[in-house]
Amino acid sequence: MKIQTIIGIIIIIIGIILHIQLWEWCFIIMVIGLVLLMELLNSAVERISDVLKPRINSYVKEIKDIMAAAVFISALIAVILGLIIFVPYLL
Repeated sequence: MKIQTIIGIIIIIIGIILHIQLWEWCFIIMVIGLVLLMELLNSAVERISDVLKPRINSYVKEIKDIMAAAVFISALIAVILGLIIFVPYLL
């Protein structure tokens, strides 16, 4: 979660430097929030899974893999959106 927070702050600073438009800020804030939310959910599910592990061990790995994939997909969406927004400012 630390890395995602630091990257989010860096992206906000880059947005300020590049003077991105209001609608672009809306998307940037939404995807930063999405990634942080997915990371929080992933952490919560992992902790719950660890508590229940002795009882349902066959599903714990699968549950953790699914949540990790959800975090990865949200991060990938954030990167794609970031490229769509920031690349035109850098060209």
